[in-house]
Amino acid sequence: MIAFLGLGLLGSNFVRAMLKRGESVHVWNRSPDKARALEADGAIAFDDPAAAVQGTTRVHVCLSDDAAVDDVLERAHEGMAPGTVIVDHTTTSAAGAAARAARWAERGVGYLHAPVFMGPQNALDATGTMIASGDAEIFDRLKPALEPMCGRLVYLGPATDRAAGVKLIGNLFLISLTAGLSDAFALGQALGVPNEQVAELFKMFSLDAIVPARVQRMQERDHSQASFNLAMARKDTRLMIEAADGQRVPLTILPAIADEMDRWLDRGHAADDWIVITRDAVGG
Repeated sequence: MIAFLGLGLLGSNFVRAMLKRGESVHVWNRSPDKARALEADGAIAFDDPAAAVQGTTRVHVCLSDDAAVDDVLERAHEGMAPGTVIVDHTTTSAAGAAARAARWAERGVGYLHAPVFMGPQNALDATGTMIASGDAEIFDRLKPALEPMCGRLVYLGPATDRAAGVKLIGNLFLISLTAGLSDAFALGQALGVPNEQVAELFKMFSLDAIVPARVQRMQERDHSQASFNLAMARKDTRLMIEAADGQRVPLTILPAIADEMDRWLDRGHAADDWIVITRDAVGG
């Protein structure tokens, strides 16, 4: 028997997928109507988290933040039986995940942080990626139950804060990528390039090849052999900003990148590859 606490779009679809696989699932949500709605799919709804976890051996949580996870788990604790394991899919702080793992271990309750790179449809279809970190024995015990929930399950090792950190880094990449695409469409608007042609441009780039190559280049200590030097990159950035400003089209992240380029130009790196501006972040 499983309990699932937190029934937003992601949590609700996780539950629906579990039910389709023949699992018996107790559900709870702060808004009781979301729990009751899943009764039509076969879930058993409860108005109290402690009651929801009674008789279960695995408690999944998918909530908003650290404070919500701590609050709901404290409320549920009274109903947890010895040997219960908590699987936390919430995107939280790394410090919060580590503190929870230690606190629940002291209480004799296993805790595994297992955030996901998944949307609601992924949760329903069991596609997308789930990452996890924490006690290896707990992960090995849960692995057969977690693998059917996703397309790929990745164990990141015993550090209890590692999955939280990697999830935040992944989300940063996705947020930055989207903001960069937004600037590209905005520049297209300023230059009179239709959205369709901007979108076609993106098809020319293979992220599978570009990202690993760019990461390798960033990790190099010597950027003196430039394929695109910082002075030229700053000139192109100036042209982009001038075009956008001329049409009063706002840009999201490019001005901040230009400011960083200027700092490195002032430090005497005009002839270096422009990737030198990442050196402080990646070391070297």
